[in-house]
Amino acid sequence: MDVLKPQKGRLLIAEPSILNDNSFKRAIVLLTEHSETSSVGFILNRPLHYTLSDLVPDINCDFTVYQGGPVEQDNLYFIHKIPELLPNSVEVTDGIYWGGNFNYLKEHLNNHKVKPSDIRFFLGYSGWEPTQLDDELNTNSWFISKNKYPNILAINNKTFWKDQLLKKGGEYKIWANAPSDVQLN
Repeated sequence: MDVLKPQKGRLLIAEPSILNDNSFKRAIVLLTEHSETSSVGFILNRPLHYTLSDLVPDINCDFTVYQGGPVEQDNLYFIHKIPELLPNSVEVTDGIYWGGNFNYLKEHLNNHKVKPSDIRFFLGYSGWEPTQLDDELNTNSWFISKNKYPNILAINNKTFWKDQLLKKGGEYKIWANAPSDVQLN
């Protein structure tokens, strides 16, 4: 079986071996950029206890905000599937886009033209310098999967990591059912 390489639009899935890493344990990251100079992505399965209107008071919207990663956690980012509403969006993978004109977005959110399944907001991002991600892959911190979800924005956050491990099979099935704090076992 060929081992997948990092690529824009693919998923990084945290290996069970990094359960002690608070930034990335049980994380699934959508890579939005991957080049020789850097890699950037957002953790898809880590909702925070904030809504968008908690962070941006002039937006009347109760969409959940997610922890995107440990870098620049005071900045808001978003991925979406509505490029026709948001000029300057960058396509990440089939039908999923990153960023765009925030003023247009505010207007569309306040006019209720955007559904929660159309967009996901993040505080911070996950970033890697040149060779850093390759080093982490070589030390079995992550495995890579193709994004086979028609709408990655509508995934089940609670079971997403477990589901990916079950799909991988073998010893991963054991880890898929392990408690989140293995020291309590």
